[in-house]
Order: sequence, then structure tokens, then C-alpha cells
Amino acid sequence: MSSADARWIASDGVRLHVVARGAGPDVVLLHGFTGSSESMAEVADGLADRFHTLSVDLIGHGKSDAPRDPALYRMERCVRQLAGVLDTVVARRAHLLGYSMGGRVALALCAARPERIASALLVGASAGIADAAARAARRREDGALAERIERDGVPAFVEAWMARPLFASQQRRLSETARAAARAQRLACGAHALAYALRGMGAGAQAPLHERLSALRLPVCLAVGEEDAKFRAIAAELAARLPDARVVMLPAAGHAAHLENPAAFQRIAHSFFEQVEADARSAPGRLDSHRQPREVNP
Repeated sequence: MSSADARWIASDGVRLHVVARGAGPDVVLLHGFTGSSESMAEVADGLADRFHTLSVDLIGHGKSDAPRDPALYRMERCVRQLAGVLDTVVARRAHLLGYSMGGRVALALCAARPERIASALLVGASAGIADAAARAARRREDGALAERIERDGVPAFVEAWMARPLFASQQRRLSETARAAARAQRLACGAHALAYALRGMGAGAQAPLHERLSALRLPVCLAVGEEDAKFRAIAAELAARLPDARVVMLPAAGHAAHLENPAAFQRIAHSFFEQVEADARSAPGRLDSHRQPREVNP
């Protein structure tokens, strides 16, 4: 594993823990709900031969601050916190790589600060929930889950969370060591932080981004495991709305495709980011082009 440099960056009232690796164009990595920079370490290490990776612990996760002010966990505040990280450590534009909740955060950051983003690689991500009734139902579900976490504690929540069907493919494909590490990362979260994150950054809580996608003039790669039927459909919908998007299917993978088929994912990530960089070098205006969405396989 390449050497890593950790630091804390103060932004919008919180300190975010950031782990840097490698050298080259900047790639900011954003983990999913209950994850941390550690859960993105393998991806970051694989990219560090060509890129300067910055793995961020989102508010309430990993080693970042976990304040007891629920307002700081709202999606718009999370985006402001990350924008502060970019303004502190990224000289030009950064590539984003986000998984699940981190993918939604990345897309929201693209919408809020497009001039600071070179491209986005999103894994099992959405733009929120467009339908108002479905969004309200999800908000109620997340609110009930938040209450259970606060009432029953993090260990009980983690056992139930890791048993969800969405993560069944990880049980088959990840090693016992990897599963134990993921469990330990989740157990390290505070109950209040997870509850606040659900209420503030959950798919039901965030403002949907669908109507803003057509204005995003930057390359977006939507990576999804072939066994993740729900997010395959979501990826196709997002690609149809984004001006410059492609869908990449990862074989032998479910929702956490970057962990379940890491070799294929590394090929996709390198190919995507390197092509964006090559396009920028040869014709900077191509980053504003309107390519047709396409589906490719690794």
C-alpha cells in the first residue's frame, strides 16, 4: 500500500479527516453511509500511481467531527463542508469518486460547485428521490431507523444493517477479514451521528437533483454492479438526463461494486479519469461537450 498522509481540515464549523495518497490530478473519494476513508483505501491505493487521492471522512463518520448539532448534517451543509476542503487543498478542479451516499453527496457537490469539478465517477448512486410521495415515505423510514439507532445503540443497528439483502453479495465475495474491517468501521460511528446523517443526508431528506442534471456540463461515469438491479435502473435514468454520461456495468458485483470486483473497478476508474485528463489536455472545451450517454462493459 502506498504511503498516506492524514490531516484535518476545518470547514463550515467542522473538522473533516482527509487521507492523501499519491501524486497527480486530484481525485476526491467519498464513502457510503456508515463507511469511512478506510473503506475507500483499496480504491485510493489503486489510483495513487497516477493520481493524488483525497479520501474524506464525511461528517459524523470515521475520524471527522461528529457534532451534536443536527443542522450540520443536512446535505447542503455537507456539500459546503466538502467545498471548503476543495478550496483548501485542490488548486484546480478535482475528480470525484463517490459510493452510495457518497455518490449522492458527490452529485450534489457537482450541482453546487461545477466550476471546481473535473468529472464524477459514481458507484451505486442516485440523485435522490424525485417522486414526492416516495420521498416522504423514505424520509419516514429513515426517521424510524434513526430512532432505533438512538434507542437500541450502534451494535444492534450494525447487525441488522449488514444483514440487509442489498449487502448479501458482499457476504459471498468479501473475505472474512474485509467483512470484519467493515463491521469495525461501522461500530466506530456514534449513534447520534448516524441518526443525524439519516435525517439530514438520507435519500428522503435531500432535495432531489433530477431537474438540475441537464445543466451539469462535465463527464459522469455511473458504475453499477450487474446484480444491483435497482441501481442499474437508476443509472440508466440518470444517464438519460446528464449531457455527458456513460453507464459501466461491473460483472460479478452487487451494490458495492468497487469492493466486490476491485480489479474491474480499477480498470474503469483509471480509464475514465485518464480519458478526461487527456481530453482536457488536447481540447479543454471538450469538457463542455454534449456526448450521448452510452453503456459499456469493463
